[in-house]
Amino acid sequence: MTDRTFAIARLPGFASIAVTVFILLYLPIAMLVVFSFNAGDSVAIWEGFSLRWYPEAWQNEAVKQATLRSLQIATSAAIIATAVATMAALGTTRRRQTKGQSFVYLMINQPLMVPEIVTAVALLIFFSSIKVATGYQGLGYLVVAHAAFCTPFAYLPIRARLAGMDLSLETASADLYATRWQTFRYVTLPLVMPGAIAGLMLAFVTSLDNVVITLFVKSAGQDTLPTYMLAQIRRSVSAEVNAISTLLLLLTVVLLTAFFLITRKRT
Repeated sequence: MTDRTFAIARLPGFASIAVTVFILLYLPIAMLVVFSFNAGDSVAIWEGFSLRWYPEAWQNEAVKQATLRSLQIATSAAIIATAVATMAALGTTRRRQTKGQSFVYLMINQPLMVPEIVTAVALLIFFSSIKVATGYQGLGYLVVAHAAFCTPFAYLPIRARLAGMDLSLETASADLYATRWQTFRYVTLPLVMPGAIAGLMLAFVTSLDNVVITLFVKSAGQDTLPTYMLAQIRRSVSAEVNAISTLLLLLTVVLLTAFFLITRKRT
């Protein structure tokens, strides 16, 4: 008897298309990593293996300042986004379903669906009026802007974790005369912690490599590492930028690997 089960992988040309797509996606990244070890100044002509660009990038004071600023903003924004996302996830999973529930999900996930440039322009207008009124020009604007943009990224794994949790555990806690805070502190929070950590890492990575919102919101002298690299590329592409990009890629791969290990279901 012939097996008529449909499988897209068996379609003619599927393997060729898949290989082509992977090559187009990852070959440029592989070339960037390779040329970060180029001994010469060219980013297109291989002149031998060398690690010279990594120490040069590390000794660049502008790179150090931009890196520290990026880490400061990404860490603060990720913590705020995770806290807000946790409260939003609790509010949307630990209550009875209502008619407006879908609208609530839509509003929480709006930054994921609206073009980033629209969000950036809206934040620019909003924060510009505050800057004029208060005179404050600090990094607080970037932290709040990044946190607002990253909240949906943190919300998704946290909500998924809460949706898969058994409500009977929290009900049992209430039956044992635990207060709502005690139930959250000793039952809900430990169980949701893997999702919260995953959301924190996802928000951190999203904030760390954000360019559009940073360009619109930042004040003079507040370049993050991505905006610094963009400014350097506009002048001339150097192997130093390749080295910085490789290190950012390595950090992202490590965090995303940790995210996968935390969020995968254990059998």
